[in-house]
Amino acid sequence: MRYLHTMIRVRDLQTSLDFFCTQLGMLECERIENDTGRFTLVFLCAPEDKPQAMAARTPLIELTYNWDAENYGGGRNFGHLAFEVDNIYQTCEALQTAGVLINRPPRDGMMAFIRSPDNISIELLQKGLALPPQEPWLSMVNTGSW
Repeated sequence: MRYLHTMIRVRDLQTSLDFFCTQLGMLECERIENDTGRFTLVFLCAPEDKPQAMAARTPLIELTYNWDAENYGGGRNFGHLAFEVDNIYQTCEALQTAGVLINRPPRDGMMAFIRSPDNISIELLQKGLALPPQEPWLSMVNTGSW
């Protein structure tokens, strides 16, 4: 397993970038604008992490700016922790066997979500290309929020 990033939803992208970059000294590594999904993702790294962040895309902070106004009550502004795993199906099976609820099953062979005991959302991402979709994951529905 490898730590990838922490996602934070922000209400005002420019104000957040000013805080993280100008005041805290972090660097913008990548920006993704998604017109269809109506959001912008900005990935930041610490200056000393820049070579690793640019080469391996880790460790990063992901600022998620949703273009439509949303109230982030209940801690929704903190999005999730993200980890890359060698085999998403084996990882989810082991977690499920241990009693962990798979909130968003890896139907696509690429991504799943679980929650910590303190309700922190954790994203699991398949290392490399997505695995071919397979049962029982393909037929599983989402449970709760993730």
